[in-house]
Amino acid sequence: MSATAKKTAPLPDDIKSMKGTTPIVSLTAYTTPMARMMDGVCDFALVGDSVGMVLHGMPSTLGVTMEMMILHGQAVARGLTTTMLVIDMPFGSYEESPKQAFANAARIMRETGAAAVKLEGGRHMAETIAFLVARGVPVMAHIGLTPQSINTLGGYKVQGRADQADALLADARAVADAGAFSVVLEKVPATLADRITAEISIPTIGIGASVGCDGQILVVDDMLGLFTAFKPKFVKRYATLGADGEAAIRAYADEVRARSFPAAEHTFSDKAPGQ
Repeated sequence: MSATAKKTAPLPDDIKSMKGTTPIVSLTAYTTPMARMMDGVCDFALVGDSVGMVLHGMPSTLGVTMEMMILHGQAVARGLTTTMLVIDMPFGSYEESPKQAFANAARIMRETGAAAVKLEGGRHMAETIAFLVARGVPVMAHIGLTPQSINTLGGYKVQGRADQADALLADARAVADAGAFSVVLEKVPATLADRITAEISIPTIGIGASVGCDGQILVVDDMLGLFTAFKPKFVKRYATLGADGEAAIRAYADEVRARSFPAAEHTFSDKAPGQ
């Protein structure tokens, strides 16, 4: 690379080529300031439909709309220069047919500049994944615990235990064979995640899976301690910004009520500068 060459964001094929070599780093992102913090640090940033729960106070991801994903996708895109952008397809935007999925995926990519989309589902979504890939839409798959299916899965339970293991392995093989460039494994036993990672040709991105996955992803507000409504077992908090923020707000309120803020250094005089 020449001294004047600028580093660019990786493409889906670049992420795919990292399998078995360099661990892939990812976080969710929903806003421009957060995207700027992870730009050049993460390999890809995911605008997850978790935005509905994390930023909008929804009880699940099911109420998230295309408009919400595009709005937050545009915000995150403004903060990224050397990190790849991936955007979730929300519930109801791709399940009806491959044609529906293509129309909505094309809209997301066109209006946000995303390099790829992510959708949930294994074998039953293989035809749709192949349809999208054949038409120029890179797809990140998502199997195991799929939050858009919590009503049929019976909640946020570990997937792939005991007699479910072979089915989940079949899902992983199906999305890889269909052309997905990577697959998220969510809330999957570590031994199964390791087996899937060893047996498929595309990178596995773990969240509540195994350190042996080809990469990892977390919800950024979880790992920063901003979203504190609950703490999944698989989340490590690298900061406690929620508690720090609450303390700062209390301190501000106390100073306003005591009339100690704003102080003289925070206000303006009626004299011109230099007088």
